[in-house]
Amino acid sequence: MVHELLNNVINFDALVLVDDGSAVTNQAVFKELEEIGDQRIHVLHHQHNEGKGAALKNGFRYIRNYFPEIEGIATMDSDGQHTVGALSSCMEKFEENPTDLIIGVRKFTNEIPARSQFGNVLTSKLVKLLTHQNISDTQTGLRIIPHQYVDQLIEFPGDRFEFEFDMLLQARKYDVKVIEQPIPTIYLDGNKSSHFRVVRDSLAIYARFFKFAGSGIISFIVDIALFEGIILLMGNHVLDSIILATVISRALSAVVNYTLNHRVVFNGGGRQTFIKYGALFIV
Repeated sequence: MVHELLNNVINFDALVLVDDGSAVTNQAVFKELEEIGDQRIHVLHHQHNEGKGAALKNGFRYIRNYFPEIEGIATMDSDGQHTVGALSSCMEKFEENPTDLIIGVRKFTNEIPARSQFGNVLTSKLVKLLTHQNISDTQTGLRIIPHQYVDQLIEFPGDRFEFEFDMLLQARKYDVKVIEQPIPTIYLDGNKSSHFRVVRDSLAIYARFFKFAGSGIISFIVDIALFEGIILLMGNHVLDSIILATVISRALSAVVNYTLNHRVVFNGGGRQTFIKYGALFIV
């Protein structure tokens, strides 16, 4: 694959290969790659497996530090699912849309391994609901990312498979349009080489939704409990008491909701979030 990339793909400055620490018995492969002698090859090593998201972000940092003039970064998984031809077609699409996020999408049929189909349809619908963008393959690793989005991605939380999901989820926030490019669907030996852990990594991907739903439920409980408590303390149900109980309970539950969302759900991300949340609360 590396030789094919070097010989057939044009218009790229560097080929960064990330040894994510998960193939400790195959270090000879990376040594062989380093000995090819092509100046475009750069191999990064992790002492232990830090996750796919961490590997991608470290690769992004390296490219931004040493190749600051790049227009975009293409990512490919090393499990044989992506061909050089598929990458070339995505690069052609990127040349037409240099500010957009290009993703190579596979066609999911009954022949696709069940572990690779798991959650893809549901996740695609959730992404469409939240981003208003049609994304049919949320788990594809073949992507071309515009340079202006790379700087944002490096600061994203999450070091495993959820990082790629957040990349799609947050694209609209940063005015990045997602464009799909059809690619061949290839799975070798039932996709056994994939490090995707169906239960654990799926939970990590959906954690944002679970946290957001949980913060809403907790805020609801706080709101209702405070309202009932204040009414009981005041000992009557006159209009003034109801208004006072409503204002106090709603204000305090809003503080709880904002704190949970800001610190737990979105890991402290965003700018001037308190002012924006306050404006929304007043409306």
